Amino acid sequence: MAKYVCCIDQGTSSTRAILFDKAGKVQAVHQQEFPQIYPEAGWCEHNPEDIVNSVTECVAAACKQAKVKEGDVAAIGIANQRETTVVWDRNTGKPLHNAVVWLDMRTKDTVTHLKEEAGGQDRFRATTGLPISTYFSAVKMRWLIDNVPEVKEAVQSHTAMFGTIDSWLMYRLCEGNPHLTDISNASRYMLMDLKTGQWCPTVCSAIGVPVECLPEIRSNSEVYGKMAEGPLKGVPVSGSLGDQHAALLGHGGLDKGDCKNTFGTGCFMVANTGEEPVPSTSGLLTTISFKLGPEAPTQYGLEGAIACAGRTIQWLRDNMGIIKDAKDTEVLARKVGDGGGLTMVPAFSGLFAPYWEEQAKAIFVGATLYTTKEHFAYAVLESVAMQTCDICEAMEKDLGHPVGNLLVDGGMTASELMMEMQANLLNTPVIRPDMPEATALGGAFAAGLAVGFWEKADECRGLLGTVKTFNPKMDEEDRFQARKRWKGAVALSIAAAPNSEFNQKNG
Repeated sequence: MAKYVCCIDQGTSSTRAILFDKAGKVQAVHQQEFPQIYPEAGWCEHNPEDIVNSVTECVAAACKQAKVKEGDVAAIGIANQRETTVVWDRNTGKPLHNAVVWLDMRTKDTVTHLKEEAGGQDRFRATTGLPISTYFSAVKMRWLIDNVPEVKEAVQSHTAMFGTIDSWLMYRLCEGNPHLTDISNASRYMLMDLKTGQWCPTVCSAIGVPVECLPEIRSNSEVYGKMAEGPLKGVPVSGSLGDQHAALLGHGGLDKGDCKNTFGTGCFMVANTGEEPVPSTSGLLTTISFKLGPEAPTQYGLEGAIACAGRTIQWLRDNMGIIKDAKDTEVLARKVGDGGGLTMVPAFSGLFAPYWEEQAKAIFVGATLYTTKEHFAYAVLESVAMQTCDICEAMEKDLGHPVGNLLVDGGMTASELMMEMQANLLNTPVIRPDMPEATALGGAFAAGLAVGFWEKADECRGLLGTVKTFNPKMDEEDRFQARKRWKGAVALSIAAAPNSEFNQKNG
Protein backbone atom coordinates (compact mmCIF):
# COMPACT_ATOMS: atom_id res chain seq x y z
CA MET A 1 0.00 0.00 0.00
CA ALA A 2 1.25 3.47 -0.91
CA LYS A 3 2.62 5.53 1.97
CA TYR A 4 3.27 8.92 0.36
CA VAL A 5 2.22 11.55 -2.12
CA CYS A 6 4.94 13.69 -3.69
CA CYS A 7 4.52 17.38 -4.46
CA ILE A 8 6.79 19.21 -6.87
CA ASP A 9 6.76 22.76 -5.48
CA GLN A 10 8.28 24.75 -8.34
CA GLY A 11 8.78 28.34 -7.18
CA THR A 12 10.30 31.53 -8.52
CA SER A 13 13.74 31.10 -7.00
CA SER A 14 13.87 27.43 -6.03
CA THR A 15 12.33 24.01 -6.57
CA ARG A 16 11.39 21.55 -3.86
CA ALA A 17 10.15 17.98 -3.80
CA ILE A 18 8.23 17.02 -0.65
CA LEU A 19 6.84 13.63 0.38
CA PHE A 20 3.72 13.78 2.56
CA ASP A 21 2.09 10.91 4.43
CA LYS A 22 -1.67 10.51 4.79
CA ALA A 23 -1.71 12.65 7.95
CA GLY A 24 -0.16 15.53 5.98
CA LYS A 25 3.21 15.17 7.71
CA VAL A 26 6.40 15.89 5.79
CA GLN A 27 8.47 12.71 5.50
CA ALA A 28 11.16 13.97 3.12
CA VAL A 29 12.06 17.23 1.45
CA HIS A 30 14.80 18.43 -0.87
CA GLN A 31 15.24 21.98 -2.16
CA GLN A 32 17.42 23.40 -4.91
CA GLU A 33 17.83 26.99 -6.05
CA PHE A 34 18.32 27.76 -9.73
CA PRO A 35 19.76 30.81 -11.52
CA GLN A 36 17.82 34.02 -11.97
CA ILE A 37 18.62 35.70 -15.29
CA TYR A 38 18.36 39.51 -15.61
CA PRO A 39 19.18 40.47 -19.23
CA GLU A 40 18.10 44.10 -18.71
CA ALA A 41 16.73 46.29 -15.94
CA GLY A 42 13.20 45.12 -15.14
CA TRP A 43 13.58 41.84 -17.05
CA CYS A 44 13.69 38.42 -15.39
CA GLU A 45 14.10 35.03 -17.06
CA HIS A 46 14.59 31.37 -16.16
CA ASN A 47 16.22 28.70 -18.29
CA PRO A 48 13.43 26.10 -18.74
CA GLU A 49 16.02 23.31 -18.75
CA ASP A 50 17.33 24.49 -15.37
CA ILE A 51 13.81 24.13 -14.00
CA VAL A 52 13.38 20.59 -15.34
CA ASN A 53 16.80 19.59 -14.02
CA SER A 54 16.05 21.02 -10.59
CA VAL A 55 12.77 19.08 -10.47
CA THR A 56 14.29 15.73 -11.42
CA GLU A 57 17.16 16.20 -8.97
CA CYS A 58 14.85 17.22 -6.11
CA VAL A 59 12.51 14.28 -6.70
CA ALA A 60 15.43 11.84 -6.77
CA ALA A 61 16.94 13.30 -3.60
CA ALA A 62 13.64 13.29 -1.67
CA CYS A 63 12.99 9.67 -2.70
CA LYS A 64 16.50 8.68 -1.61
CA GLN A 65 16.01 10.46 1.71
CA ALA A 66 12.78 8.52 2.40
CA LYS A 67 14.23 5.26 1.01
CA VAL A 68 11.30 5.04 -1.39
CA LYS A 69 10.56 1.65 -2.89
CA GLU A 70 8.31 0.78 -5.81
CA GLY A 71 4.67 1.32 -4.84
CA ASP A 72 5.45 3.66 -1.93
CA VAL A 73 4.32 6.82 -3.76
CA ALA A 74 0.68 6.96 -4.82
CA ALA A 75 0.76 10.11 -6.92
CA ILE A 76 2.62 13.27 -7.83
CA GLY A 77 1.23 16.81 -7.63
CA ILE A 78 2.54 20.07 -9.02
CA ALA A 79 2.30 23.46 -7.32
CA ASN A 80 3.99 26.06 -9.48
CA GLN A 81 4.91 29.70 -9.90
CA ARG A 82 2.14 31.13 -12.07
CA GLU A 83 2.15 33.30 -15.21
CA THR A 84 5.82 32.54 -15.96
CA THR A 85 5.71 31.65 -19.66
CA VAL A 86 7.59 29.03 -21.68
CA VAL A 87 7.49 28.50 -25.45
CA TRP A 88 8.90 25.40 -27.10
CA ASP A 89 8.89 23.63 -30.45
CA ARG A 90 6.39 20.85 -31.05
CA ASN A 91 8.85 18.85 -33.20
CA THR A 92 11.99 19.09 -31.09
CA GLY A 93 10.53 19.64 -27.62
CA LYS A 94 13.22 22.28 -27.05
CA PRO A 95 12.59 25.77 -25.64
CA LEU A 96 12.65 28.59 -28.17
CA HIS A 97 13.51 31.20 -25.54
CA ASN A 98 14.12 31.48 -21.83
CA ALA A 99 10.98 31.50 -19.68
CA VAL A 100 9.68 35.03 -19.10
CA VAL A 101 9.02 35.28 -15.36
CA TRP A 102 5.76 36.58 -13.88
CA LEU A 103 7.35 39.74 -12.45
CA ASP A 104 9.18 40.63 -15.69
CA MET A 105 8.44 44.18 -16.94
CA ARG A 106 9.53 43.99 -20.62
CA THR A 107 5.93 43.92 -21.87
CA LYS A 108 5.08 47.48 -20.81
CA ASP A 109 4.78 48.66 -24.42
CA THR A 110 2.62 45.64 -25.30
CA VAL A 111 0.36 46.47 -22.38
CA THR A 112 0.11 50.12 -23.41
CA HIS A 113 -0.77 49.13 -26.99
CA LEU A 114 -3.51 46.73 -25.86
CA LYS A 115 -4.99 49.35 -23.53
CA GLU A 116 -4.95 52.13 -26.11
CA GLU A 117 -6.19 49.94 -28.96
CA ALA A 118 -9.62 49.64 -27.32
CA GLY A 119 -11.25 49.48 -23.91
CA GLY A 120 -8.44 50.54 -21.60
CA GLN A 121 -7.04 48.50 -18.74
CA ASP A 122 -10.27 46.53 -18.16
CA ARG A 123 -10.75 45.62 -21.83
CA PHE A 124 -10.83 41.85 -21.11
CA ARG A 125 -11.85 41.89 -17.43
CA ALA A 126 -15.50 40.91 -18.02
CA THR A 127 -14.38 37.69 -19.71
CA THR A 128 -11.09 36.82 -18.00
CA GLY A 129 -11.48 38.56 -14.64
CA LEU A 130 -8.11 40.26 -15.16
CA PRO A 131 -6.89 43.77 -16.04
CA ILE A 132 -4.34 44.20 -18.81
CA SER A 133 -0.98 44.02 -17.03
CA THR A 134 2.61 42.92 -17.53
CA TYR A 135 1.83 40.25 -14.91
CA PHE A 136 -0.17 37.85 -17.05
CA SER A 137 0.97 35.21 -19.53
CA ALA A 138 -0.87 36.46 -22.62
CA VAL A 139 1.17 39.66 -22.93
CA LYS A 140 4.39 37.68 -22.47
CA MET A 141 3.33 35.37 -25.30
CA ARG A 142 2.53 38.34 -27.51
CA TRP A 143 5.92 39.91 -26.74
CA LEU A 144 7.71 36.67 -27.61
CA ILE A 145 5.85 36.43 -30.93
CA ASP A 146 6.66 40.06 -31.76
CA ASN A 147 10.29 40.10 -30.66
CA VAL A 148 11.82 36.62 -31.02
CA PRO A 149 12.14 35.50 -34.69
CA GLU A 150 12.29 31.80 -33.76
CA VAL A 151 8.99 32.08 -31.89
CA LYS A 152 7.30 34.02 -34.68
CA GLU A 153 8.46 31.43 -37.23
CA ALA A 154 7.22 28.54 -35.04
CA VAL A 155 3.82 30.19 -34.66
CA GLN A 156 3.56 30.68 -38.42
CA SER A 157 4.58 27.06 -39.07
CA HIS A 158 2.14 25.78 -36.40
CA THR A 159 4.87 24.20 -34.26
CA ALA A 160 4.89 26.64 -31.33
CA MET A 161 3.67 25.36 -27.97
CA PHE A 162 3.04 27.87 -25.18
CA GLY A 163 2.48 27.10 -21.53
CA THR A 164 3.10 28.03 -17.95
CA ILE A 165 5.45 26.02 -15.75
CA ASP A 166 2.84 23.34 -15.01
CA SER A 167 2.46 22.73 -18.75
CA TRP A 168 6.20 22.61 -19.32
CA LEU A 169 6.72 20.12 -16.50
CA MET A 170 3.87 17.84 -17.59
CA TYR A 171 5.22 17.91 -21.14
CA ARG A 172 8.76 17.05 -20.10
CA LEU A 173 8.08 14.64 -17.23
CA CYS A 174 5.11 12.58 -18.43
CA GLU A 175 4.97 9.68 -20.88
CA GLY A 176 3.72 10.83 -24.29
CA ASN A 177 4.56 14.54 -23.68
CA PRO A 178 1.01 15.83 -23.08
CA HIS A 179 0.31 19.53 -23.71
CA LEU A 180 -1.97 20.36 -20.77
CA THR A 181 -2.60 22.99 -18.14
CA ASP A 182 -4.91 23.08 -15.15
CA ILE A 183 -7.80 25.49 -14.76
CA SER A 184 -6.19 27.53 -11.96
CA ASN A 185 -3.04 28.21 -14.00
CA ALA A 186 -5.14 28.79 -17.14
CA SER A 187 -7.10 31.47 -15.30
CA ARG A 188 -3.86 33.51 -15.13
CA TYR A 189 -3.17 33.62 -18.86
CA MET A 190 -5.67 36.46 -19.47
CA LEU A 191 -7.07 34.27 -22.26
CA MET A 192 -9.57 32.02 -20.47
CA ASP A 193 -13.31 32.64 -20.19
CA LEU A 194 -13.94 32.28 -16.46
CA LYS A 195 -17.50 31.09 -16.96
CA THR A 196 -16.75 28.32 -19.48
CA GLY A 197 -13.29 27.35 -18.24
CA GLN A 198 -12.02 27.31 -21.84
CA TRP A 199 -9.89 29.59 -23.99
CA CYS A 200 -11.84 32.53 -25.37
CA PRO A 201 -11.22 32.75 -29.14
CA THR A 202 -12.21 36.44 -29.20
CA VAL A 203 -9.69 37.43 -26.54
CA CYS A 204 -6.98 35.20 -28.03
CA SER A 205 -7.50 36.84 -31.43
CA ALA A 206 -7.48 40.37 -29.98
CA ILE A 207 -4.18 39.76 -28.19
CA GLY A 208 -2.69 37.81 -31.09
CA VAL A 209 -2.10 34.41 -29.50
CA PRO A 210 -3.35 31.48 -31.64
CA VAL A 211 -5.53 29.03 -29.68
CA GLU A 212 -3.74 26.12 -31.38
CA CYS A 213 -0.55 27.05 -29.51
CA LEU A 214 -2.21 26.74 -26.12
CA PRO A 215 -2.50 23.67 -23.86
CA GLU A 216 -5.72 21.79 -23.18
CA ILE A 217 -7.37 22.91 -19.92
CA ARG A 218 -8.02 20.24 -17.29
CA SER A 219 -9.27 20.19 -13.69
CA ASN A 220 -6.88 20.41 -10.74
CA SER A 221 -7.33 16.80 -9.65
CA GLU A 222 -7.17 14.08 -12.30
CA VAL A 223 -4.54 11.90 -13.94
CA TYR A 224 -2.65 13.89 -16.60
CA GLY A 225 -0.06 11.22 -17.34
CA LYS A 226 2.57 9.01 -15.73
CA MET A 227 6.19 9.81 -14.93
CA ALA A 228 8.38 8.72 -17.82
CA GLU A 229 11.58 8.03 -15.90
CA GLY A 230 13.41 8.34 -12.61
CA PRO A 231 12.66 6.76 -9.22
CA LEU A 232 8.94 7.51 -9.63
CA LYS A 233 8.63 6.10 -13.15
CA GLY A 234 5.04 5.02 -13.79
CA VAL A 235 3.57 7.01 -10.89
CA PRO A 236 0.60 9.14 -12.00
CA VAL A 237 0.91 12.92 -12.11
CA SER A 238 -2.60 13.66 -10.90
CA GLY A 239 -2.67 17.09 -9.26
CA SER A 240 -1.76 20.51 -10.57
CA LEU A 241 -2.47 23.97 -9.17
CA GLY A 242 -0.92 27.39 -9.33
CA ASP A 243 0.94 27.90 -6.07
CA GLN A 244 -1.56 30.33 -4.54
CA HIS A 245 -4.53 28.11 -5.33
CA ALA A 246 -2.62 25.17 -3.86
CA ALA A 247 -2.02 27.15 -0.66
CA LEU A 248 -5.74 27.91 -0.30
CA LEU A 249 -6.48 24.20 -0.64
CA GLY A 250 -3.67 23.32 1.77
CA HIS A 251 -5.28 25.56 4.37
CA GLY A 252 -8.54 23.66 3.89
CA GLY A 253 -10.13 26.68 2.19
CA LEU A 254 -13.01 24.75 0.63
CA ASP A 255 -15.83 27.04 1.71
CA LYS A 256 -17.08 30.38 0.49
CA GLY A 257 -15.41 33.12 2.53
CA ASP A 258 -12.24 31.16 3.41
CA CYS A 259 -9.19 33.40 2.92
CA LYS A 260 -5.39 32.96 3.06
CA ASN A 261 -2.32 35.07 2.43
CA THR A 262 0.99 33.61 1.24
CA PHE A 263 4.17 35.55 1.98
CA GLY A 264 6.68 34.31 -0.59
CA THR A 265 8.73 36.01 -3.31
CA GLY A 266 5.55 37.98 -3.86
CA CYS A 267 2.55 38.14 -1.57
CA PHE A 268 -0.84 36.75 -2.57
CA MET A 269 -4.18 36.86 -0.79
CA VAL A 270 -6.94 34.61 -2.10
CA ALA A 271 -10.54 34.35 -0.87
CA ASN A 272 -12.84 31.51 -1.94
CA THR A 273 -16.01 33.12 -3.34
CA GLY A 274 -17.92 29.91 -4.03
CA GLU A 275 -19.38 28.65 -7.30
CA GLU A 276 -20.00 32.05 -8.90
CA PRO A 277 -17.31 34.53 -9.97
CA VAL A 278 -17.35 37.86 -8.11
CA PRO A 279 -16.40 40.83 -10.33
CA SER A 280 -13.98 43.22 -8.64
CA THR A 281 -14.48 46.97 -8.64
CA SER A 282 -11.59 47.56 -6.24
CA GLY A 283 -8.53 46.50 -8.22
CA LEU A 284 -8.53 42.80 -7.34
CA LEU A 285 -8.47 39.80 -9.66
CA THR A 286 -11.44 37.52 -10.25
CA THR A 287 -9.92 34.09 -10.61
CA ILE A 288 -10.35 30.35 -10.10
CA SER A 289 -9.76 28.88 -6.66
CA PHE A 290 -9.81 25.23 -7.79
CA LYS A 291 -11.82 22.47 -9.45
CA LEU A 292 -11.17 19.19 -7.65
CA GLY A 293 -12.00 16.76 -10.43
CA PRO A 294 -13.43 16.75 -13.98
CA GLU A 295 -17.02 16.58 -12.67
CA ALA A 296 -16.49 18.70 -9.55
CA PRO A 297 -17.89 22.23 -9.34
CA THR A 298 -15.56 25.11 -10.11
CA GLN A 299 -14.74 27.22 -7.06
CA TYR A 300 -13.98 30.87 -7.85
CA GLY A 301 -11.92 33.39 -5.94
CA LEU A 302 -10.84 36.98 -5.48
CA GLU A 303 -7.12 37.64 -5.34
CA GLY A 304 -4.85 40.48 -4.45
CA ALA A 305 -1.32 40.10 -5.81
CA ILE A 306 1.80 41.93 -4.56
CA ALA A 307 4.91 41.69 -6.72
CA CYS A 308 7.65 42.15 -4.12
CA ALA A 309 7.57 40.67 -0.63
CA GLY A 310 10.37 38.16 -0.01
CA ARG A 311 11.99 39.55 -3.16
CA THR A 312 12.56 42.77 -1.20
CA ILE A 313 14.45 40.84 1.48
CA GLN A 314 16.60 39.34 -1.30
CA TRP A 315 17.26 42.87 -2.58
CA LEU A 316 18.31 43.96 0.91
CA ARG A 317 20.75 41.04 1.00
CA ASP A 318 22.03 40.67 -2.56
CA ASN A 319 21.93 44.24 -3.88
CA MET A 320 22.45 46.36 -0.77
CA GLY A 321 24.55 44.04 1.40
CA ILE A 322 22.69 45.18 4.53
CA ILE A 323 22.03 41.61 5.64
CA LYS A 324 23.79 38.29 5.04
CA ASP A 325 20.76 36.06 5.65
CA ALA A 326 17.00 36.65 5.47
CA LYS A 327 16.56 36.08 9.20
CA ASP A 328 18.95 38.99 9.88
CA THR A 329 16.18 41.37 8.78
CA GLU A 330 14.17 40.70 11.93
CA VAL A 331 17.24 40.86 14.16
CA LEU A 332 18.08 44.33 12.86
CA ALA A 333 14.47 45.55 12.88
CA ARG A 334 13.90 44.52 16.51
CA LYS A 335 16.88 46.64 17.61
CA VAL A 336 14.94 49.81 16.74
CA GLY A 337 11.29 48.72 17.01
CA ASP A 338 10.10 51.14 14.32
CA GLY A 339 11.21 52.70 11.05
CA GLY A 340 12.26 56.01 12.54
CA GLY A 341 9.93 57.75 10.09
CA LEU A 342 11.30 55.78 7.10
CA THR A 343 8.75 54.24 4.73
CA MET A 344 9.54 51.93 1.82
CA VAL A 345 7.33 51.24 -1.22
CA PRO A 346 8.94 48.19 -2.92
CA ALA A 347 7.63 48.83 -6.44
CA PHE A 348 10.59 47.13 -8.15
CA SER A 349 8.17 45.64 -10.68
CA GLY A 350 5.65 48.45 -10.42
CA LEU A 351 2.64 48.11 -8.12
CA PHE A 352 0.18 45.26 -8.57
CA ALA A 353 -3.19 45.11 -6.78
CA PRO A 354 -5.04 47.24 -6.05
CA TYR A 355 -3.18 49.97 -7.98
CA TRP A 356 -1.97 48.25 -11.20
CA GLU A 357 0.70 50.85 -11.90
CA GLU A 358 3.50 49.31 -13.97
CA GLN A 359 5.42 52.59 -13.99
CA ALA A 360 5.48 53.10 -10.20
CA LYS A 361 8.98 53.20 -8.74
CA ALA A 362 10.49 51.68 -5.61
CA ILE A 363 11.17 54.46 -3.13
CA PHE A 364 12.20 55.19 0.44
CA VAL A 365 10.55 58.22 2.02
CA GLY A 366 11.52 59.97 5.23
CA ALA A 367 15.23 59.15 5.52
CA THR A 368 17.26 61.50 7.76
CA LEU A 369 20.77 61.59 9.20
CA TYR A 370 19.26 59.55 12.06
CA THR A 371 18.31 56.67 9.72
CA THR A 372 20.30 53.46 10.13
CA LYS A 373 20.41 50.04 8.48
CA GLU A 374 18.14 48.84 11.29
CA HIS A 375 15.48 51.31 10.16
CA PHE A 376 15.84 50.08 6.58
CA ALA A 377 15.28 46.51 7.76
CA TYR A 378 12.17 47.55 9.69
CA ALA A 379 10.81 49.54 6.74
CA VAL A 380 11.24 46.54 4.42
CA LEU A 381 9.20 44.26 6.70
CA GLU A 382 6.59 46.94 7.25
CA SER A 383 6.20 47.49 3.50
CA VAL A 384 4.96 43.92 3.06
CA ALA A 385 2.47 44.25 5.90
CA MET A 386 1.24 47.57 4.51
CA GLN A 387 0.66 46.14 1.05
CA THR A 388 -1.34 43.32 2.61
CA CYS A 389 -3.51 45.92 4.34
CA ASP A 390 -4.18 47.54 0.94
CA ILE A 391 -5.35 44.17 -0.39
CA CYS A 392 -7.55 43.52 2.64
CA GLU A 393 -9.25 46.91 2.29
CA ALA A 394 -9.98 46.24 -1.39
CA MET A 395 -11.22 42.73 -0.64
CA GLU A 396 -13.60 43.96 2.03
CA LYS A 397 -15.09 46.44 -0.45
CA ASP A 398 -15.64 43.71 -3.06
CA LEU A 399 -16.98 41.14 -0.60
CA GLY A 400 -19.09 43.60 1.36
CA HIS A 401 -17.88 42.33 4.74
CA PRO A 402 -14.64 42.15 6.77
CA VAL A 403 -12.11 39.47 5.85
CA GLY A 404 -11.89 38.15 9.43
CA ASN A 405 -8.99 36.04 10.69
CA LEU A 406 -6.11 35.90 8.23
CA LEU A 407 -4.60 32.46 7.53
CA VAL A 408 -0.97 32.78 6.48
CA ASP A 409 1.87 30.69 5.07
CA GLY A 410 5.12 31.15 3.18
CA GLY A 411 8.73 31.79 4.07
CA MET A 412 8.28 35.27 5.51
CA THR A 413 5.83 34.00 8.14
CA ALA A 414 8.84 32.62 10.04
CA SER A 415 9.41 36.22 11.16
CA GLU A 416 7.54 36.75 14.44
CA LEU A 417 7.97 40.52 14.09
CA MET A 418 6.47 40.43 10.59
CA MET A 419 3.42 38.56 11.90
CA GLU A 420 3.06 40.98 14.84
CA MET A 421 3.23 43.93 12.44
CA GLN A 422 0.61 42.36 10.21
CA ALA A 423 -1.85 41.75 13.04
CA ASN A 424 -1.35 45.28 14.37
CA LEU A 425 -1.75 47.07 11.05
CA LEU A 426 -4.76 44.97 10.01
CA ASN A 427 -6.33 45.02 13.48
CA THR A 428 -7.11 41.36 12.78
CA PRO A 429 -5.78 38.09 14.26
CA VAL A 430 -3.17 36.44 12.06
CA ILE A 431 -3.13 32.63 12.22
CA ARG A 432 0.06 30.79 11.27
CA PRO A 433 0.17 26.98 11.12
CA ASP A 434 3.14 25.33 12.81
CA MET A 435 3.62 23.29 9.62
CA PRO A 436 4.30 25.98 6.98
CA GLU A 437 3.98 23.87 3.82
CA ALA A 438 0.43 24.85 2.81
CA THR A 439 1.33 25.28 -0.88
CA ALA A 440 3.02 21.91 -1.28
CA LEU A 441 0.36 20.20 0.84
CA GLY A 442 -2.37 21.57 -1.45
CA GLY A 443 -0.59 20.24 -4.53
CA ALA A 444 -0.10 16.86 -2.89
CA PHE A 445 -3.71 16.71 -1.70
CA ALA A 446 -5.13 17.35 -5.18
CA ALA A 447 -2.95 14.54 -6.53
CA GLY A 448 -3.82 12.12 -3.76
CA LEU A 449 -7.53 12.87 -4.04
CA ALA A 450 -7.51 11.93 -7.73
CA VAL A 451 -6.16 8.42 -7.03
CA GLY A 452 -7.99 7.68 -3.79
CA PHE A 453 -5.09 8.24 -1.38
CA TRP A 454 -7.51 10.66 0.24
CA GLU A 455 -11.15 9.85 -0.44
CA LYS A 456 -12.99 13.11 0.23
CA ALA A 457 -12.11 16.76 -0.37
CA ASP A 458 -12.89 17.79 3.21
CA GLU A 459 -10.09 15.53 4.47
CA CYS A 460 -7.73 18.41 3.68
CA ARG A 461 -9.12 20.38 6.64
CA GLY A 462 -6.80 20.27 9.59
CA LEU A 463 -3.85 18.61 7.84
CA LEU A 464 -1.67 21.65 8.60
CA GLY A 465 -2.02 20.83 12.31
CA THR A 466 -1.67 23.23 15.22
CA VAL A 467 -1.48 26.99 14.79
CA LYS A 468 -0.13 30.11 16.48
CA THR A 469 -2.31 33.21 16.64
CA PHE A 470 -0.91 36.75 16.60
CA ASN A 471 -3.43 39.20 18.06
CA PRO A 472 -3.42 42.96 17.36
CA LYS A 473 -2.08 45.22 20.11
CA MET A 474 -1.67 48.54 18.29
CA ASP A 475 -3.40 51.73 19.37
CA GLU A 476 -6.08 52.87 16.89
CA GLU A 477 -4.55 56.34 16.44
CA ASP A 478 -1.08 54.87 15.84
CA ARG A 479 -2.60 52.55 13.23
CA PHE A 480 -4.36 55.42 11.51
CA GLN A 481 -1.18 57.51 11.35
CA ALA A 482 0.89 54.58 10.07
CA ARG A 483 -1.58 53.86 7.29
CA LYS A 484 -1.73 57.58 6.39
CA ARG A 485 2.07 57.68 6.17
CA TRP A 486 2.05 54.61 3.92
CA LYS A 487 -0.59 55.94 1.56
CA GLY A 488 1.35 59.16 1.18
CA ALA A 489 4.44 57.18 0.19
CA VAL A 490 2.44 55.13 -2.34
CA ALA A 491 1.19 58.35 -3.93
CA LEU A 492 4.81 59.50 -4.34
CA SER A 493 5.77 56.14 -5.87
CA ILE A 494 2.94 56.40 -8.39
CA ALA A 495 3.77 60.04 -9.14
CA ALA A 496 6.77 58.67 -11.06
CA ALA A 497 4.19 57.65 -13.71
CA PRO A 498 2.53 60.98 -14.59
CA ASN A 499 0.28 59.42 -17.23
CA SER A 500 -0.91 56.61 -14.97
CA GLU A 501 -4.61 55.81 -14.74
CA PHE A 502 -4.35 56.32 -10.96
CA ASN A 503 -3.24 59.91 -11.40
CA GLN A 504 -5.87 60.55 -14.05
CA LYS A 505 -8.59 59.30 -11.70
CA ASN A 506 -7.25 61.22 -8.73
CA GLY A 507 -6.37 64.48 -10.43
